[in-house]
Amino acid sequence: MAFSSLPKDVAWQILARVPKRLYPILACFSKNLRSLVRSPEIHRIRSLLRKDSLYISFMHTDKTNGVHTPHWFTLRRAESPNPSHENQFISVNLVFPNHDEIMPPSIVSYGPELFFISGSLIPSSTLWIFDSRTGKFRQGPSMSADHFVKSVGLVGSKIYVVGGYVNGESHQAESFDLKTQTWETAPRPNPERLFHATADVSLDRKVCALLSLGAIVVCYDPSRDGTCTSFVLPKDKWWKTGVCVIDNVLYVYYARFGLMWYDTELNVWRVVNGLDDMKKVRSVAMAEYYGKMAFLRREYGVVGGVRKEVWCRMIALDRSEGGIDGTAEPDQLMGSVPRGYKLQHCLSVE
Repeated sequence: MAFSSLPKDVAWQILARVPKRLYPILACFSKNLRSLVRSPEIHRIRSLLRKDSLYISFMHTDKTNGVHTPHWFTLRRAESPNPSHENQFISVNLVFPNHDEIMPPSIVSYGPELFFISGSLIPSSTLWIFDSRTGKFRQGPSMSADHFVKSVGLVGSKIYVVGGYVNGESHQAESFDLKTQTWETAPRPNPERLFHATADVSLDRKVCALLSLGAIVVCYDPSRDGTCTSFVLPKDKWWKTGVCVIDNVLYVYYARFGLMWYDTELNVWRVVNGLDDMKKVRSVAMAEYYGKMAFLRREYGVVGGVRKEVWCRMIALDRSEGGIDGTAEPDQLMGSVPRGYKLQHCLSVE
């Protein structure tokens, strides 16, 4: 029996058990598969199966010695959800093994694993891999040379490390093949650009570095011999965790403008419609979660501001003739963290 002849409810049950990272590939095979994997129903089934979660880190900096300590939490479906508390915000014991890393490493998620690529301020070639299923780290193969001040992104089944400095020489690139678990040389960025990014994303099969200094996005294309292109960012306050890509659309949250997306056809930034009540929020994090955007924020609210509350709001994003429309669900209070904690990472994990 051909897959296309299966009843939709049976097809959804099967596809919901397929790794989500394969959905873009399946969508290329036929219009029927594309319709199935893009349906809200498949995300509803994955939600019932508790397939996905978010890994969120807050950074605490000791003002006496400057030591940075990450504190990790997960956002996941509760085992017995009720309408008002279907998600849980849980602290997890995720301790990065490299104690010499004074600044947080670059992190990329792929399936159930997080890839920690060292070399933020101190040159390093180290790779650590965290398996969310076992809660354990393992050391991966090292890069061919020490890197620091670089950008990192996932394109297909490869993690690219772009730019930075290697042994005194700038603007190198390497890729880590997730299938063979090996590093290989990648095309050199052309033209050579500075990749000291505030945030990194993968967009249109490119590694894109968002630079707050200069308000610009620089995109590296490994399929075009490292060709680099760029476009501008609106000049407004934004946060490194307030950036994400959903269905190959780049979203950035701005304090003054609210949630915006980049229209690659018109090469302009546009405001997401219908979310006027979400402007002027501070300290946010965003990521895809069961087909919607999970929008987290911190606010004062516990014991006179000693701790900050963490709130989450799910936003459905739909294309329309007028652009992209957002429909926000009611806020849910997830918990609280000490006042000094700052959002550092927000990653989708299968």
